Amino acid sequence: MKDLIIVGTGGVGRETALMVEDINEATNEWNLLGFIDDNKDLMGKEINGYKVLGDRSYLNSYEKEVYVVIAIANCYVKEGLVNYLSNKNIKYATLIHPSVKINRTVTIGEGCIIYPNVIMTVNINIGNHVIISPKCGIGHDSLIEDYVTILWNVNLSGAERIRHGATLGSGCTIIQGLEIGRNSFVGAGSVVIRDIEECKTAVGVPTRYVEE
Repeated sequence: MKDLIIVGTGGVGRETALMVEDINEATNEWNLLGFIDDNKDLMGKEINGYKVLGDRSYLNSYEKEVYVVIAIANCYVKEGLVNYLSNKNIKYATLIHPSVKINRTVTIGEGCIIYPNVIMTVNINIGNHVIISPKCGIGHDSLIEDYVTILWNVNLSGAERIRHGATLGSGCTIIQGLEIGRNSFVGAGSVVIRDIEECKTAVGVPTRYVEE
């Protein structure tokens, strides 16, 4: 078994721990050591049966080989943590729920979390540190770049380009062939029928930009 530490004790972190338990029922792959969190009030406490081992500095001083997964939806926090973690003993785990079938034409980077009942078809390219939540559908020829977060029940019709750090809210639908710009946000339940510019927030049916 490989040692694993989850960064983040929030909802995504706790759901990731549950996923690890499901994976271990199928393959007995991971020895989950516990959580990392920067909240000082959580140090040493148990959350859902796993200890909070320390804050982010704990990982940079870890002296053995260990796998890490950053279970945090916020793209800026995720990327900041990856840039902070300089310990060469750290490897990034990609966790894929046993219910998910991965075709041989699909590529997935490191540090990804792919939840139960995600459907992916063919010729899909997923970058590093991507989160894909339950019941999402990813159509053919889609490109999902690093640090993207895709929340529950999102539908990508096919051949989309989801750029670095974008977040897709629960239940949104992206029409085939569109581009969702870098660090943009698509609101829950939205229907996207045209490209979304980078660093924009778009909501509605069809989507419109929200001034921030």
